[in-house]
Amino acid sequence: MMEFEQVIDRNQSNSMKWDFYPDRYGADDLWPMWVADMDFQAPKPVLQAMQEVVEHGIFGYHRRPKSLFDATTAWLEKRFDWNVENDQIVFTPGVVPSISHIIQTFTEKEDGVIIQPPVYYPFYALIHNNERTLVRNPLKETGQGFTIDLEDLEEKMKQAKMLLLCSPHNPIGRVWTEDELSAVAELAEKYNVLVVSDEIHADIVLEGQHIPFAKAAAGKEVETISCLAPSKTFNLASLQLSYVIFENKEAKKKYESHLQREFVGIDNPFATVAAEAAYRYGEEWLEQMLHYVRSNVHRVKDYIESNMPEMKVIEPEGTYLVWIDMRELNMGNKELEKWLRHEAKLALSDGPIFGKEGAGFVRMNVACPRETLEEGLRRLQTAYDNKK
Repeated sequence: MMEFEQVIDRNQSNSMKWDFYPDRYGADDLWPMWVADMDFQAPKPVLQAMQEVVEHGIFGYHRRPKSLFDATTAWLEKRFDWNVENDQIVFTPGVVPSISHIIQTFTEKEDGVIIQPPVYYPFYALIHNNERTLVRNPLKETGQGFTIDLEDLEEKMKQAKMLLLCSPHNPIGRVWTEDELSAVAELAEKYNVLVVSDEIHADIVLEGQHIPFAKAAAGKEVETISCLAPSKTFNLASLQLSYVIFENKEAKKKYESHLQREFVGIDNPFATVAAEAAYRYGEEWLEQMLHYVRSNVHRVKDYIESNMPEMKVIEPEGTYLVWIDMRELNMGNKELEKWLRHEAKLALSDGPIFGKEGAGFVRMNVACPRETLEEGLRRLQTAYDNKK
């Protein structure tokens, strides 16, 4: 576990989180705990595989080998008991671009696309930029946490062609149960709605078990497309490699034809070897990382409950992102943002960017060494105490 304790200076490394937060937050003295990458080095086998590419020294045009497909399907089988064939997979340069191309391929302008806010904020841009109609199915807040509002979802499916499902959910951190996913699949079947499941955080489960939507929908007449990547799992986001899994061969052909028209598809050798090494040799690292992140989540929850009782931690079942309820501080959106930046000196993800339902919340990234986490909590408590 010692490797996760190591504080690595990411300043002046062109890190979005550490070097470019002033562009977003308008201050240069903040402690960054916002964008969803980790402050941990990738697994050693991944670094070694990439180093071998460097030492080879030739970076010409590259094709993905069959071994990458084999490693990916073996990973899915082992982690999720999910039997995916190589010919179901299309590799792509990132989940967000993948979803954009899916929207372009399988919907028309003005078609309704459902999201479940508060939700990963690029979903909004994907819908608006592609001139589709945004259809909102807000999550339902209950005494037991957040869940899917199935009654509202049924009404919204009557006016939509596609549902963007975030599973596990970002920023809430829910790992949807089989019953919840099955209920969504039944509605999608009833109203002939394509379900596009963003499962980029599938491997990062802290409590419960991730169930691929395609598995939960098995046996139902519902069109399903799944989007995954090793990027969040092994901290490889900048290598820009993801993949899309199709249950329908004709849908896959249609999508591949679209990508060919857009000249999307050439991979880079670093991404290929990193992904394959991660899936073949990275499981032990992943389990250790999950253990470490769990302890960080518990630390945040215990610290805030003990020292800042007007805040409430929504403990995540999945992801390394903690959704914090600050509504009892009784500050408006702009006031809360100003307080976090100028008093707490923290760069957190503001709740409203995930939708109006996020007002009064913030998202904290806890995939960092404990020393980094403690500094963030110290800053937050100092601002809280001063406010009192």
